[in-house]
Amino acid sequence: MSIPTSGRPQDEPTRRYEAVPPAAAAPRPTSAASAGGPPAVSPAGPAAPAAARTETRLTVETGRFWAGVAATALVAALVGVVGVIVLDQILRIDLVFRDPFGAGSPMGAYVLGGILVAVAAGALLQLLVLTTPRPRAFFGWILGLATVVATLLPLTWTDALGSAIASGVVNLFIGIAVWSLLTGVLGWTVRRVAV
Repeated sequence: MSIPTSGRPQDEPTRRYEAVPPAAAAPRPTSAASAGGPPAVSPAGPAAPAAARTETRLTVETGRFWAGVAATALVAALVGVVGVIVLDQILRIDLVFRDPFGAGSPMGAYVLGGILVAVAAGALLQLLVLTTPRPRAFFGWILGLATVVATLLPLTWTDALGSAIASGVVNLFIGIAVWSLLTGVLGWTVRRVAV
């Protein structure tokens, strides 16, 4: 005498589960539609029309953006002040600089230069946001290359290598400060609006 091991009769077939078809599958045309007749309408009704696409563009919250540019200008000026204090007054390295505004000292030249660089970069960034498809990428490239030029330019003004390198380092830090702060300002003030 054999004892059933599964608790059911030995001749009961194994139960099979059929896969449920996906609900979003498109209905297949009937034979009338394939024979050239009018297509059959699905029991669910006609397909819903696609949603209309709206055009969008980037814009900047002008007040907050320019407040951020002003704060960036202050930081850039202070970076110049710190650079002059450390390199010129503490380490006694003569900085080479151009003074088109007649500031009369390295401190004044770097303060004015930092402010003007930040304001010009802010104006450029707002223009890029309003006119170009990828403003952050273009701004990064433009300001990055301008910073490289400002870093290397003192090497062409003097034969004193130490003074040229020190001046280039100050220019480099001002460029990095302006780039990093303005891209952060952009992240908090840019908006996408419908046209």
